[in-house]
Amino acid sequence: MKEALRYLNNAKEILKSAPIEDNAYTDEKYVREACGTAYLAVLKAIDGYLLNKGLTKKELPKSVDGYRKALQKYLAVHDGKLTREFERLYEELHIAGYYRGLLGHVNVVKDALKAARVFIEKIG
Repeated sequence: MKEALRYLNNAKEILKSAPIEDNAYTDEKYVREACGTAYLAVLKAIDGYLLNKGLTKKELPKSVDGYRKALQKYLAVHDGKLTREFERLYEELHIAGYYRGLLGHVNVVKDALKAARVFIEKIG
């Protein structure tokens, strides 16, 4: 979990470099980079959990579908809530924030990073 939180803190540091005007980030480069780093934090948290469950590094998921399957197999005790949270984080951080660069409103980005922290703490 320490590594995941380190990544998440790096994402927050990246955002500090982003200029803000009218409660929106004006340079999407920083937002995209921060969202990508925060998504990696989520993946690091899942990897850490799976390693603690006895999986080897070679057995860790290699794709988003692999992460979905791992969540269903190893973290199903949460009645699918973690899987749904992962899906939201994937859509918000990876797709909207990093891949498409659609996030810009300061509160939306900060809420996404908070949601990543909550997810990490749940499985940590």
